[in-house]
This record gives sequence, structure tokens and C-alpha cells, in this order.
Amino acid sequence: MHPIYDVAVIGAGPGGYVTAIRAAQLGLRTVCIDDWKNAAGKPSLGGTCLNVGCIPSKALLESSENYERATKKFSQHGIAVQGVSMDVGAMIARKDKIVETFTGGIAMLFKKNKVAFMPGRGSFVAVGQPYRIAVEEGDAAEVIEARHVVIATGSLPRPIPMAPVDGDMIVDNVGALSFKDVPKRLGVIGGGVIGLEMGSVWGRLGSAVTILEALPLFLAAADEQVAKEAHRAFTRDLGLSIRTGVNITGVKKGKRSVTVEYEDNDGAHHSEFDKLVVAVGRIPNTAGLKPNAVGLKLDGRGFIEVDDHCRANLPNVYAVGDVVRGPMLAHKSSEEGVMVAETISGQAGHVNLDTVPWVVYTSPEIAWVGKTERDLKAAGVDYRAGQFPFSANGRARALGETTGFVKVLADAKTDRILGVHIIGSFAAELISEAVMAMEFGASSEDIARIVHAHPSLAEAMHEAALGAAGRALHI
Repeated sequence: MHPIYDVAVIGAGPGGYVTAIRAAQLGLRTVCIDDWKNAAGKPSLGGTCLNVGCIPSKALLESSENYERATKKFSQHGIAVQGVSMDVGAMIARKDKIVETFTGGIAMLFKKNKVAFMPGRGSFVAVGQPYRIAVEEGDAAEVIEARHVVIATGSLPRPIPMAPVDGDMIVDNVGALSFKDVPKRLGVIGGGVIGLEMGSVWGRLGSAVTILEALPLFLAAADEQVAKEAHRAFTRDLGLSIRTGVNITGVKKGKRSVTVEYEDNDGAHHSEFDKLVVAVGRIPNTAGLKPNAVGLKLDGRGFIEVDDHCRANLPNVYAVGDVVRGPMLAHKSSEEGVMVAETISGQAGHVNLDTVPWVVYTSPEIAWVGKTERDLKAAGVDYRAGQFPFSANGRARALGETTGFVKVLADAKTDRILGVHIIGSFAAELISEAVMAMEFGASSEDIARIVHAHPSLAEAMHEAALGAAGRALHI
């Protein structure tokens, strides 16, 4: 007889493990199935985010920024530093230790909340009540049954046929996190979040970095002014070479280098790199689920079709995170997981995709929530904008981090906040005030009337809100 669970969660990334924990907290007998293995071949919870994404990349970003501070910025504070060197091996080891700590922490949370964990690849066997799920681990296979199934299998790097990843000279985000040495010449295909973050890490440590982006606009999803400010900072201050409107025509791998042939508005080019990072987005990881076995409906791009509460077309089947519509962001996945667990238990869960914050953890950081000016103009929405530079903020001056600004967009008639855009130090932390305000339907006047600590970076948010009404005090 097969084990029967109330909830079976397939995938243990931020969407999956949070779903499992919340379901167990609500008294549901829960199992989480995941096939991720670490370098030692042992199960490692946390999915892409904890193993080769959000957490390790931030660890490397912090290490590289500390190196840059020591070599370029400490002198401004009267601190003389000599003989600074970078031990890449130690940096990678620190990153790996952080990953190990957090993935082990999820295992402890599973034990604490009585979530059963099954290592292996989960897939559908048969539809019905309960559903039958096969769990394959190596040559072994086991079938379990579950009354509810939550799919949280995440996403995979989008491949480029002409640049197959070999894990050596041509790598994806996984390889870019584990270089043994600083490559002298680093090419990055893709100017999105992963490309910019990885390019920033190795650029600070001495790589000559070239980013090749297919879209004609740099950071097209961000506010136009934010993108321009970011482009200046990345090219002028960090020294990245950023080419947009690029069409890759060929990739040739030699014994010690990779040559990329491409075209842009300036004509045909070829560039030689020691390492090439392919970071052209991600695709939903649904192939191994065997959706046809039960009639699970996918759209033309491979995403599982769901409603506003993440219900799939099959009774009692849900999907969250990167395998469904909406931004491929860890925090969005987690909140969808909470919503689904609460929905299964009979509660009323909810996720507002319009107020999910976006963050690029470069230096300066970039964060936004809501609509851009481009969005509002296209929709014919009458709005007012308030903007305040960090160069006029006392705390930013004291930190020595004056690049960037805060922009608040408010409806011209109702004053309701429609979007907030930040580029600057600690933007990832500052954006939370904007998310909170928008969730509660706040106006720019509400933020303008709130007392903000002085001196603080948050005062830039206050001044931008004042600016939306044309009454900023410090510019």
C-alpha cells in the first residue's frame, strides 16, 4: 500500500519548501520531493535560489564590493591600505559555507514542522483521488499518493544552441559562481539580472567584462531614467562594456578561449574571451513532471496554466513560482506557496502580483515596484512624479554612496502611489516602504506626512514623495 499524504510538494526551492512548511503548520500531512544534489552528490534543499542563485550570488557580490572598497574607497575615509590581494578560493569557500548553512537550515525546518522529505525526481503516474506520484532516486523508484499536489519545480537556464554550456569555458549561472581564478576577459551573453550581477562580481575583481544584450534598450524592464543612471555607473565607474541590440551570429570555442561573433548597429564584430557566461533568461522546469500522464495543461512556452490562486486545470493540483505566470522571483514564489497552503486548508490566501518588488543587487542597487513612466504613458494615465537624488542626502554623503535617486509616481487625480523606482545604496531595503505603502493604497501625501529618521537614506523616499506635490524641501 502506498503512503498517502494530504499534500505532496514537488520541488524544494523557495516556493516548494515554504509551501510544505506552511501546509504542515496548518495540520496537513505533507511530503516534499526534490532531486537537487550538491557537489558531493548529497540532497541539498533550497532549489536554484539557495544553491546556485540568490544566496551564493549575493555572497560573491558582497566579497567583491569589499575588495573594491579596500582598493578604491577606503582612502576617502583616511584609511590607507597596502598589499591588498584577492584569494578567489577563500571567497568561493565562504560562499559555499553560506549555502551549506542555509540548505541545512531548511532540513532542520522540515524536521521541526514534521514535513517528510523524499529525495528524488517526482512525476505524475495517474490522475484521481488521491493522485499517484512516482519518486525516482537513481535506480530506485517509489510511488506515493496525495490528495493535493503542488508543483514548485522552478526554472532552468535558457540554452543557446550555438553556445552549449560545457561547465568550463562556456558556463551558465552555476559556473559563473565557481570560477577558480579571475578570468582576464569575461564575456556575458545577456544583460539581465544574472548577467549584470555576475559581470559586476568579476569586473570588480579585475576581469575585462563585455556584456552582449539582444534588446535595443538596456534594462528595458526598469524605469528609463534608472536604466540610464545604471548604465553610466556600470560603464563609467565599474568599467563594464555594455553592447545592446546585439545579434549573436557565431560562437567558436578554441583550446584556451571562446570567440563570439555578433552584429549590432555599428556592424559586425568578434570578441575573444577566456570565459563566456550564458545568461539569457530562464525557462520553466516542467519536462520531468510527465504532465501528459494526467492531462496537466501547459501554455505554449511550457508554463503551467493557473488561475489567480495558482490552481491548475486538474482538481486539487496547484503550481507556484517560476513554473507559472508572473515574475521569476524567489519572494513571489514563497508568497504563492503560503497562499496555496492556506487555500488547501480552507483559508483565504492572496498574492498581489502588482506589488511584487524587483531588485538587481549590483552596486548601485536597483529596485522598483509598480508602474514605470513608460507604462503610465502607454496606458494614458495622468500622473505626477517626484524625484530626489542621493547626492543631496546626508546619510548617503556620510556613506560615500551618492549615486542614484528615488522616484515616486502618483496618480494626478487621486494621488495614489502607482510606482516607486530606486537606484542607489541599499535600494533593496528601501523599496519595502514603497511596497507597504502601495499594498495599503497609500498616497504620496501619506509618505510625505510620515516622519522619517534623520539622517537616513529613507529620507530620499520622503523627499521624493514631497516632490510629487512640487514641495520638496532639500532640492
